Amino acid sequence: MERVARRRNHENENGYSKEKDKDPEFTHRESVLTVLMNESLHIKAIYHIFVAILIMLFLDTVIYDIVERGKLNVGIASVVYGFGDIKRAFKIWLFELTVALIFYPGLRIYAATRKLVKKSAVSCQLLSAVGVICLILLQICLIGVPCWELGRKHLAVGSSVAVTCEMFRYAMKICAVAVDCIPRCHNDQRPLPPFQHYLYFLFAPTLIYRDSYPRTKKIRWGMVLFHFSEVAAVVFYNCFLWERFILPYWSDYGKKPQVEAGTVVRGMFACVLPGLLSFLCGFYCLLHAWLNAFAEIMTFGDRLFYEDWWTKSRYSNYYRAWNRVVSSWLRDYIFRPITPLAGRPLAYVTVFFVSSVAHEVILALGFGFFYPVLLIQFGVMGVMLLPLTATAGKRFPSIFNMFMWLSFFIGTGMLWSLYPMEYFARKNCPPSENDSFFIPKSWSCPKIVLKPNWKFENPFHLNIE
Repeated sequence: MERVARRRNHENENGYSKEKDKDPEFTHRESVLTVLMNESLHIKAIYHIFVAILIMLFLDTVIYDIVERGKLNVGIASVVYGFGDIKRAFKIWLFELTVALIFYPGLRIYAATRKLVKKSAVSCQLLSAVGVICLILLQICLIGVPCWELGRKHLAVGSSVAVTCEMFRYAMKICAVAVDCIPRCHNDQRPLPPFQHYLYFLFAPTLIYRDSYPRTKKIRWGMVLFHFSEVAAVVFYNCFLWERFILPYWSDYGKKPQVEAGTVVRGMFACVLPGLLSFLCGFYCLLHAWLNAFAEIMTFGDRLFYEDWWTKSRYSNYYRAWNRVVSSWLRDYIFRPITPLAGRPLAYVTVFFVSSVAHEVILALGFGFFYPVLLIQFGVMGVMLLPLTATAGKRFPSIFNMFMWLSFFIGTGMLWSLYPMEYFARKNCPPSENDSFFIPKSWSCPKIVLKPNWKFENPFHLNIE
């Protein structure tokens, strides 16, 4: 009871409304890590330990570079290169925003025209068909033009990922508004939202449309600055991990016609820990720091952007808890509409297919090649692991929580190995007439061979003389 009282007092001190929210999807809530760090000194100490580890790794590289080479190599070059050509990226983002803004006057025009022809059933049906076609064309324009532009001329990885994520974000928001507001044009029971609210929704940290959301009374600018500084630190640190752990193993990949299998295996295992660190830092950067900063700016009261996914033992629970912003959209606009028509299994497969394709498009446009590692991990292995952990994860939660973390280690290690291998193979290997956006070059260059005179020996055979 004391903990609940402290939490309510904390919410009131930060300007939260005392009214009880009726919408079960949105209510006044803090993020899980925010609550844990406010209520538990142990969790806050773990946060400090994690930061201290990152600082020690950073100091290790700084001191080594100064002593060994007399210069610093701490990720700044990768930040500048990764977010290069900002002007072109801003133009693409501005186009995406313009398309998203065009939807609102189109919705108003559709509603006004519907009122004029509402007495004619044929005209209403024709108008509905025209409205659906226009909505589809708008979404095709929103997604197709940036994809074509990024495919035509490659943009830096960080800039490309940012504009591609924004592309999908706007497409999902338009879909959410269309599902909620187009029926209003037919029955006139509820008015359309004003443009100010539509504009607010475009930048609010949610993909589920509502006419109103829980709001805070004030903006804590100190908190905004703190979260944005965390975002900058994580971006910088991920670039540091790239230069410190990835480049030494893979930057020369493809410069020689052959590479020993042992070198590849050693590099892949060396990428496991930095890959997991990047995975955790990416989660914290996007789903905690970035979304909380924007929620504070937009006075958005519901900060539950994720749940305690790190404690889950079933993949179904993990996928729902990892990113509630996206999983809620997939649930409301794909899973629930498909389930009555095709059943739950097909609905699950469709959700995984859509999500995995979107993730793969982001990586393909970011790196400049199609290499479906994440697509297979998420869209194939992810689906297969759902029934595997559905019952066993419930009966043996500790064992399968450990199994999930082991899969995170393996999965992130593969991602941080295979994509750099392909990236540097395309950069270092000689050009070929068979080079293609869709065919991985690392499969043919360089050639992976075993050591000369290599042979397998039975490890259980003991030579005793």
